[in-house]
Amino acid sequence: MKPIYNLGTALAILIVACACSKSPKTSEGSDSPPTSTEPVKTDVAFWLTKGDQSQLLKKQNVALNFSTVTNSNPTIEVDPATTFQNIDGFGYTLTGGSANLINALPAAAQDKLLNELFAGTDDAIAVSYLRISIGASDLSATPFTYNDLADGETDDNLAKFSIAKEQADLIPVLKKIVAINPSIKILGSPWTAPTWMKTNKSFIGGSLKPEYYQTYAKYLVKYIQAMKAEGIIIDAITPQNEPLHPGNNPSMYMTALDQADFIKTALGPIFQSSGIKTKIIVYDHNADKPEYPITILNDADAKKYVDGSAFHLYAGPITALTQVHNAHPDRNVYFTEQWVGGPGNFAEDLKWHVSTLIVGATRNWSRNVLEWNLAADPNYNPHTDKGGCTTCLGAITIAPAVSRNVAYYVIAHASKFVKPGSVRIASNITNNLQNVAFKTPDGKNVLIVCNNNSSETAFNIKYNGKMITSSLDKGAVGTYVW
Repeated sequence: MKPIYNLGTALAILIVACACSKSPKTSEGSDSPPTSTEPVKTDVAFWLTKGDQSQLLKKQNVALNFSTVTNSNPTIEVDPATTFQNIDGFGYTLTGGSANLINALPAAAQDKLLNELFAGTDDAIAVSYLRISIGASDLSATPFTYNDLADGETDDNLAKFSIAKEQADLIPVLKKIVAINPSIKILGSPWTAPTWMKTNKSFIGGSLKPEYYQTYAKYLVKYIQAMKAEGIIIDAITPQNEPLHPGNNPSMYMTALDQADFIKTALGPIFQSSGIKTKIIVYDHNADKPEYPITILNDADAKKYVDGSAFHLYAGPITALTQVHNAHPDRNVYFTEQWVGGPGNFAEDLKWHVSTLIVGATRNWSRNVLEWNLAADPNYNPHTDKGGCTTCLGAITIAPAVSRNVAYYVIAHASKFVKPGSVRIASNITNNLQNVAFKTPDGKNVLIVCNNNSSETAFNIKYNGKMITSSLDKGAVGTYVW
């Protein structure tokens, strides 16, 4: 996986501002930011993260009160009357390796961390969306599926299907997360089908044999049912993670035509006949191939089973999400993965990820934004051999002490404030201040602004004919809520 540096934009009763520019490389990880004391009276609450890490999701004790006073600053106007897509949430991929590290923490430390990540309290960041792998991902210790057999064996009736390998770490951690946030949305993505269903009988590469389309669809049904029996509801699945990247371990190649055929002849009808309500989301790969999901959605027999399309951004422009939306505006768009390459550069990564993903993906119709792995150890473990990611920096590092890295703050600046059910509302881009706005279910506005200028920039936020004035240093992210 290779990081790219595109730009994107977005705005709402919360305003998140990110002042971003090239800063010296800084270390990743820090303790939770303290809360403000003796708060001043203010119309707009303001949380700040700076690229130099001197402020980390810290609520600012400043008075930002709307008035009719005017000035010459650039002005971001938030228009709640113009609405776009609903928001499902913001979060991470809880990889098998992440679950292993979290589950190995002492009970008190584990409970504290999970509450910090998933609770809706003032001292938590309220993560509302998770992606998990169906079987192993490349950030599992070893590759596996839920129906691994000896060479030469097959199991058309899936008699040997079992999620027992998830009972050690993933399921216990997920149960605790669901207890903290029962409404969390969970997306499941397979990195491969069982090897006996594939053309090359290998975890790496190969394709799903058409004669196993029905069997594999039933395998996914059994997975959803098994997780439900554990109290874990799978809101959506994708048929294949990164279907055009057969070099990962594990991985499986699947063309757009093959995915359309699998959905319309097997997955969709079998979900329907089995009473499965889990959404089917296609593609789950880079924005450089918008023709892949469009090809599937152009097939009416496949489209009728499809909720939407999912994207990563290791190649292509974030605006490709709008291209797919415009081609099929009756289907949803999701952003499901982006890594931070370790050791990272906090200031530059903060700037790029906020402006391109939190702002850019949502301004291009995405209902969610997910960063890649939630947790890794200081050596970027665990991961599979011969194809696993060896430099994927977690949102947190567990060593076993917990430290917080840039992706923690990237997501937190949205997840803490933009609750599921929020709607994106209009805001203008001005003077290189990338931004996005939302109206939350409880009637608040959230604005996320990323200042991509090379110096501190003062600007106005205008709402219902009145304004406040704020400023952001280079490399800073701010969330404004009113």
